[in-house]
Amino acid sequence: MSNTMLTRKLGFWSALAIAVGTTVGSGIFVSSGDVAKAAGTPSISILAWIIGGIIAIPQVMVLAELSTAYPENGSGYVYLNKAGWRPLAFLYGWATFWALDPPSISIMALAVVSYLASFFPFFSGVAGKLLGVAIILIITSIHYRSVKEGGLFQVIITAVKIIPFIIVIVLGLMYMHPGNFSYTAHGEVVKTSLIGGVSATTWAYTGMAAICFMAGEFKNPGKTLPRALISSVFIVLILYTLLAVCVIGLMPFSKLMSSSAAVSDAVKYIPGLSHIASSFVAITAIIVILGSLSSCIMFQPRLEYAMAKDGLFFQRFGRVHPKYETPSFSIIVQVTYACILVFATNLTTLLGYFTLIQLVINILDFVAVYKCRKREDYNPIYRMPMWRLTTILAILGASWLAWGTFTWAPWQGMVAAFIVIATGLPVYFYWEKRYGPNKKNDGNLVTKKNSIISGS
Repeated sequence: MSNTMLTRKLGFWSALAIAVGTTVGSGIFVSSGDVAKAAGTPSISILAWIIGGIIAIPQVMVLAELSTAYPENGSGYVYLNKAGWRPLAFLYGWATFWALDPPSISIMALAVVSYLASFFPFFSGVAGKLLGVAIILIITSIHYRSVKEGGLFQVIITAVKIIPFIIVIVLGLMYMHPGNFSYTAHGEVVKTSLIGGVSATTWAYTGMAAICFMAGEFKNPGKTLPRALISSVFIVLILYTLLAVCVIGLMPFSKLMSSSAAVSDAVKYIPGLSHIASSFVAITAIIVILGSLSSCIMFQPRLEYAMAKDGLFFQRFGRVHPKYETPSFSIIVQVTYACILVFATNLTTLLGYFTLIQLVINILDFVAVYKCRKREDYNPIYRMPMWRLTTILAILGASWLAWGTFTWAPWQGMVAAFIVIATGLPVYFYWEKRYGPNKKNDGNLVTKKNSIISGS
């Protein structure tokens, strides 16, 4: 009889690597300039990065409590379901599968190819797309065959992706110009805005919650998940803040505000690196994006696995490979879909429209704490301090990001929401009627088995 459950094989370092590896992506290469432009002055720009990280702390604390109360795969789907919002839980997974996760894999693979093309120009057009598919398949083969080996690979690639940033920080501290921090506008009108600067950092701090999708595969989740979530925020906060300080110290602030490739432009001001700045940043970007791509391929299929086990997704997605003990079918389908999307166009724009749905549901994840705390089975090993205040701060931070996304593309976001609801609800009611009652029992069985394994 084959195993139908995913087992706990991952430790703290894998959890930390997934959280940090998912969060630190290609956006940091351009966001330093965006934050500087929005902030208006060097001091406000640096402060914006610090506050942006602080805003993320209440959010990971809420997730730490929820994930130790229900250490199961599925993240937000599980929490919404436990809160009694089963249709919303389904729509969360429905939108994530069709419009967010596989498209993000495709976008990252194509981003790697675009940087590789700067060294090998023949990787363009169809050749570049085929290379993107190859990259996806190679990384998938690692995570398909073993969650333990996949975790080790994630630890290694996350460590490697941090090294170039450390190099820039160390050299930046050595060669920075203190006068850059006392920038004053000469003639031009510059608006200073701490709120604008913080808002420009918020996307750079998203990604830590990735480990909650795999909560059912971490050993001792009651300690591992809170430690990894909270540690990842501070690691990323320190990394981003030091990088911002060095970028400001290296290049004139007036040029930083107009830069669309801030890190690359800053490296040009380091003696001896100016002639290789573009190549250095391109190689760094390739490593950074590969780390994020690996993380996404690893954790994303766990959501559909959890939904299938609960009777709210195609049943075959709940299969576990008898030898490799991974959600093999879920991985294969999601990656196949991503490979098809590699050949699509305007994928980045599409992803942006559906992101608003994800953000709104993330807010509901935090609200779910109020409902879950009333359940008899709610016994989290980690409890956040001042839980009401912490939860309110988490909701406000997520709402801020959602509002910013809404103002960027309001009607597109509303159309995307309508598409998710119009296509998802009929499927939800069909699956709930056909599979719901039986699978609920299976889901409870899985929860009990996971509780036994975790020792809770």
